[in-house]
Amino acid sequence: MIAPSEQEKLPYDESNLVHTSAAVRELPIRERIGFSIEAKNAVDALMKVREAESAGLRQVWMTVPGSGNADALTVYAAAVMQTNRIRVGTSILPIYTRHPLVAASQALAVNDLAPGRLRLGLGPSHRHVIEQAYGLSMKSPLTYLKEYVTILRSALWEGKINFHGKFFNVTATLPRKAQIPLLVSALGVNAFHVAGEISDGAISWMCPAPYLVEKALPALRAGAKALNRPVPPVIAHVLVALSDDASLTRAAVRQKILFYMKAPFYLKMFSEAGFPVSEDESTVDRLGDSLLVSGNEETLKRRLLGLMENGLDELLIGFVPILDEESERKRLLQLIGSL
Repeated sequence: MIAPSEQEKLPYDESNLVHTSAAVRELPIRERIGFSIEAKNAVDALMKVREAESAGLRQVWMTVPGSGNADALTVYAAAVMQTNRIRVGTSILPIYTRHPLVAASQALAVNDLAPGRLRLGLGPSHRHVIEQAYGLSMKSPLTYLKEYVTILRSALWEGKINFHGKFFNVTATLPRKAQIPLLVSALGVNAFHVAGEISDGAISWMCPAPYLVEKALPALRAGAKALNRPVPPVIAHVLVALSDDASLTRAAVRQKILFYMKAPFYLKMFSEAGFPVSEDESTVDRLGDSLLVSGNEETLKRRLLGLMENGLDELLIGFVPILDEESERKRLLQLIGSL
């Protein structure tokens, strides 16, 4: 167990409150690449967080997919006490299933244990998850997100909130403050515009890099400019496979894309990105080629660095195992940790 006072000071801490695209680009490359943890359970997740830090990584992320999975913030409360410096982020925490004051309480607990190491990614999730799995109504998701982030930022950053909007009426005082970065998920151009207005970072998922550079980033900048605030960084989700076998990597990515074709938000984004998706394999493979970075270590290094040189602030690596999940994961972590 590592006491908070013994932890190293990080680039993302309360002495560096405004997390801007410009500031992120001044950081070392290794600080700008994170790894998405996929785990069977909480014990497996803890092992993989420790493994990532041992390999030299500076950031890990966990999703909160659907119902019944290990809660990311609960896992992180344990993980930060078993690690020294690695940052932890949610990508994302669904906002419809957790009141903002509950999210604030959980975030404060993690920050108490590891000041400056939590980045809280938030998002509406998807209608089929929220309405079918949870049985909740999902109306006006971007308006709901704006209200949620407003409440959460006031609660965490100011220690008090008095908000009355379309969806929320919240009046509360918290026992302490913590200026935890609040990031939001974004797929469509409108969502990136909103991210520019309200967030400390926009987290993409399954978005082709050309779409991010040509459409999403201009919308993010326009949103920030509209409210006269600094442009937040974009954290770009990138699928990565440590393999030179084109047929195997295409097959693996095809399965991932077919899963996301069940979600209308993703179908709309794919179409905006120039990939109107059908179940035709050639169309799906063309999209997969735009999402995947694959090859040996040297090829991966060159292409990941190229993505950041071409306009992406941070990368969120989505690992795609091909033949040997454990071996390939460890090799990929070692590569990222060496950058």
